[in-house]
Amino acid sequence: MSDRQFADVFAIAQVSPGPNVIIVALIGYHVAGFAGAGVAITAMCGPTCTLAFFVARTWDRFKDAHSSIAIQAGLVPLSLGLIAASAFVLARTADHNVNAGLITAATAAVAYFTRINPLWMFAVAGVLGLSGWL
Repeated sequence: MSDRQFADVFAIAQVSPGPNVIIVALIGYHVAGFAGAGVAITAMCGPTCTLAFFVARTWDRFKDAHSSIAIQAGLVPLSLGLIAASAFVLARTADHNVNAGLITAATAAVAYFTRINPLWMFAVAGVLGLSGWL
């Protein structure tokens, strides 16, 4: 799968309703059709759902413990850092020229400083791409 194909699949997964894990099904479909999509979703969601079920049950028993509160407070910056790192990796893959980089930066700024629905940002970027600006 090329960088361009991955960026396209990621964009489709982001625009479609539902969880972002749909990208796994799209990549699985790209590799091996419907069977690949089924195997990819099962492999991605099965173990994590099982683990999340047992961790949630255990966490609920000790939710008022000091260590649980400290762990929860420490996971917030970790999560933000992982999201920022993924955004950086995807931006490097999708931005092939200066104009694309400017659109990415403008979209990030609009998303951060306003409460505009991200679908409008996708629409504007799509129109700019169709118009040949990218």
